[in-house]
Amino acid sequence: MDEIRIATTDGSPALHFAVRELEKKGVAIVQKQEQATHLLMPVPSPPMTAAELPEKVTLIGGKLEVFPPDYTKVDLLQDEHYLAENAALTADCAMRLLGKHLPVTFWNCPILVIGWGRIGKCLTKLLKGAGAQVCVAARKPSDRAMLIVLGYDTVDIPKIEPERYRAIINTAPAPAMCAAGGDGVNIDLASISGMEGENVIWARGLPGKMLPESSGKLIARSVLRHLQEGRK
Repeated sequence: MDEIRIATTDGSPALHFAVRELEKKGVAIVQKQEQATHLLMPVPSPPMTAAELPEKVTLIGGKLEVFPPDYTKVDLLQDEHYLAENAALTADCAMRLLGKHLPVTFWNCPILVIGWGRIGKCLTKLLKGAGAQVCVAARKPSDRAMLIVLGYDTVDIPKIEPERYRAIINTAPAPAMCAAGGDGVNIDLASISGMEGENVIWARGLPGKMLPESSGKLIARSVLRHLQEGRK
């Protein structure tokens, strides 16, 4: 990869670890963006205009559809491998965050997970493994049928009874429901607010904040895979 030269747009902890991992794999890292062939940005990436970007570079980041169209782009949020691994990291972070705020053990604790997407699947598995009484709220009848087959309790989202749960974790990127009241713990992981209420912990982008090394290494692996695929 001698012709590849990567620069970054910020010094976030996750990108620091990503750069360190890329260097270990022999990728050249340059300090000046105008010397780079590829520009590595946070995932998701804050919007930038053409005037803020160096010319003739490949952009690597997330949510790049808002960037100028004349750039070659590698959008990790369109990469199924990245999304799956990042979901596992997010679920791990959610467990740590929940444990910090929940004053009781996970064992036999009634916990509701809203959404049966990538994060919901990973999180439900972790909670079940910790002994929690997990119920998964899902809109699709097909998802609820599969949840029953897999041995999970399930409920349709409009039929949720928040008062039944000690903790509610939302993973669904759409308005879902009111948060649990009282001493219940409410965590919203979705990119779009899905819970209503004052006692909600908004927890987006957890891997980069709580597990920056793991997040950075995931970014590096994803970048390397795309670079290798581009050479085929």
